[in-house]
Amino acid sequence: MKAALWGIGGAGLGLGLMYWTDPRSGRWRRSHLQGKAVHAAHEAGGAVGVVARDLSQRSRGVFFESMRKLHREPVEDLVLEERVRSALGRVCSHPGAIRVMARDGVVRLEGPILREELRRVLPRIGKVQGVHGLDNQLVPYAEGSAHPALQGGSMRSGESRPFFQEHWSPSERLFGALGGLTLTAWGLGRRGVTGTLAALGGVMLGTRAFTNLGLRRLTGMGAGRRAITLHKDINVNAPVEEVFAFWREMQNFPRFMTHVDEVIPGVEGRSHWKVRGPAGLHFEWDAVVTKFVPNKVLAWKSVEGTAVENLGVIHFEPTPRGGTRVDIRLSYNPPAGAIGHAFAKLLGADPKKQMDDDLLRFKSLLERGRATGRETVTREQVAPRRMAPRGPLTH
Repeated sequence: MKAALWGIGGAGLGLGLMYWTDPRSGRWRRSHLQGKAVHAAHEAGGAVGVVARDLSQRSRGVFFESMRKLHREPVEDLVLEERVRSALGRVCSHPGAIRVMARDGVVRLEGPILREELRRVLPRIGKVQGVHGLDNQLVPYAEGSAHPALQGGSMRSGESRPFFQEHWSPSERLFGALGGLTLTAWGLGRRGVTGTLAALGGVMLGTRAFTNLGLRRLTGMGAGRRAITLHKDINVNAPVEEVFAFWREMQNFPRFMTHVDEVIPGVEGRSHWKVRGPAGLHFEWDAVVTKFVPNKVLAWKSVEGTAVENLGVIHFEPTPRGGTRVDIRLSYNPPAGAIGHAFAKLLGADPKKQMDDDLLRFKSLLERGRATGRETVTREQVAPRRMAPRGPLTH
């Protein structure tokens, strides 16, 4: 057994040496690795500085907050009223419907309020600095339609705790990463269901800290079409009418998008997409145009129930020299969310790099009539068509 392990290790070492000392590409590989190492060192140094500053500032904040609680000073009534109104705006959907009066640290609240919000409004107001007493005269209603002042507005989710926020601070990410590594190591050292669950939880916590993405975007559950967002703009030396005409004909996408096999136009702004994914997987879905402003905006999204939910928004803007600035924002939710996106990158399918390469091919196709040797296109093929879009489109 030991001899076999030594043999496998020796073979792996030999393959590694051949890879790095290859006379043709070895020098480039070593130089590329060295550049990545230097970049990673600079990034790590910058991250250490950011975390140190964040920890220092938060420590000072905790110190002064503790001193404030130990030495309470009286607060003017007008100042206290403004503090209470500010707190109401974070936890109440209709703060304007509530009258706030303060006198000697006692706050009186009057007016209508939704019953489901009352339970979090009162505890939050009690925590406002300077509030020593609370006189609750609020009238709860089960539905907003029961009172004119409660109609409309947007529901407030309240103030979330630090580790339940969408984005973590540098110090929170540091402690989350350390906690994830510790939990993973502890779980791997144990056996059974407890150790497995602990290790998985540690991996999720560490991934959450390293990526700074919420659990919805990490797993793809409940993230809709916006788990991953790619944004890019490019200038094309062609009139805006010509560029827009090329994009609006979505069957042109496979001519410069290497991962798109086919886009079949339909009626009423619908289209059917056939796309190649990582590891040779194939996906198909239907999409519908959601916004169509000639020579300005083109937007589409996948229909409900699609395996890979996605959307795209493209803005077209003429440049002073007669060209076109194309601003593209693509969002999608791959299987397993951002975790699936990371595995796709490990398999060699980097969506960001694909997008950059595709847009360079598109630029070459419009300006030179050829997209990296794939095909030739004439100016008549991309000339703008003076016709309305197919079928009614939603806006």
